[in-house]
Amino acid sequence: MPWSSLNDCEHFYRRDFLTLGAAGLLGLSLPAVLRHEAHAAANDRVPARRPRAQSVILIWLGGAPATIDMWDLKPDAPDGIRGDFNPISTSVPGIQIGEHLPHVARIMNRATLVRSLQHGIPAHGPGTVYMATGHPPVAALDYPSLGALAARLLPANPGVPPHVVFDNARGSGFTGSAGFLGIAYNPFEAPTESRRGGRPRLDGIALPAGFTVDQLESRRRLQDSFDARFRALDDADIPASLDRFQQQALDILRSDRTRRAFDLDQEFSSVRETYGQSPFGQSVLTARRLIEAGTRFVTVGLGGWDTHANNFAILRNQLLPQLDRALAALVTDLDARRLLETTIVYCVGEFGRTPRINGASGRDHWARAMAAFFAGGPLRAGHVHGATDAFGQVPESAPCSPADLSATIFYALGIEPSHEVLTTSGRRMPIFREGNVIEGILT
Repeated sequence: MPWSSLNDCEHFYRRDFLTLGAAGLLGLSLPAVLRHEAHAAANDRVPARRPRAQSVILIWLGGAPATIDMWDLKPDAPDGIRGDFNPISTSVPGIQIGEHLPHVARIMNRATLVRSLQHGIPAHGPGTVYMATGHPPVAALDYPSLGALAARLLPANPGVPPHVVFDNARGSGFTGSAGFLGIAYNPFEAPTESRRGGRPRLDGIALPAGFTVDQLESRRRLQDSFDARFRALDDADIPASLDRFQQQALDILRSDRTRRAFDLDQEFSSVRETYGQSPFGQSVLTARRLIEAGTRFVTVGLGGWDTHANNFAILRNQLLPQLDRALAALVTDLDARRLLETTIVYCVGEFGRTPRINGASGRDHWARAMAAFFAGGPLRAGHVHGATDAFGQVPESAPCSPADLSATIFYALGIEPSHEVLTTSGRRMPIFREGNVIEGILT
């Protein structure tokens, strides 16, 4: 289905995912769809090169963050550009970031900044598509998200969903859609409580309350229970016999690995506090637990970055404290658990914001120069790639695109950018048409 969005300032409404019931209405049962897609997956040419990372956590900053006030400050620029924030030193001599990211500053020796990212789409919906898929959007083809590609190409771990998107990523239209790969690779969506201190829920990933494993094991009772309990949510044709594709989904529901990952009571209160008690912070902690359980790709979102007005107050008082705390805690926690060497942390939004400050003390859309944060896997630690000019308007060295970043991530996962997959219609497509691996940010 096409990507579209409900975003911060353009007032476009994103259509919700079609339920699996649509397959039944079209004469295709869920197992038939999954069988078709599994046949396509079996025909993908899986590369033999050894991966240097196994999983990804994407921190999605929906609305487009002012990276000039975070990762690439211009303290020597004129008043109308440099902004209200001062740069601070980090754990890496010579690398400075914004003063409202003090926790991240302390872990910069384990991180990479890309300061020369650019593209040409300063609109939320299409910009989100480009960043989320590594492809500029086109009307004729619905490209899969990076998470969907990971679910398709990386070996699955039994009992856990391979691809999870927290619903706090969806405010700017980020869905994680599988596009031309088909519905089998759409993400499991994790609802997030909106109240302070709320925790991610298990809706759609674990069995609902009162639905037992014994019921799940019985084919007849499974069908009866689905008919009774889920008719309002899913009108799909549930066949009487289970095949191995249904079994894959049922294994996730039956396993307690996912339920344990969402049970934050198993964490010390000090760890929960380190991430921050906001829904965002607790979702980031849950993302770490999902990766630990075997999930391949998790996306957590923090929205509200569309700061056309009051940019500095919103960043200072609302957004940067949450991001600073959770992002630093995630990198530190992964490192302490020896997971950072196999997990890529990727923090980015759909574009950047104008170097020039507008009359409302805000910054407007700007895709010609932006920055991204990385940590983990084979990414070079304590490193800055590229630079922008004195006003932060355009890259002046080592420019790169969203396609290049996407290609680099998958290269680290052991998959060449030229690797091809089959669409549901049988067409063979390279996973990235334009992306080139950025060798300079890899060890």
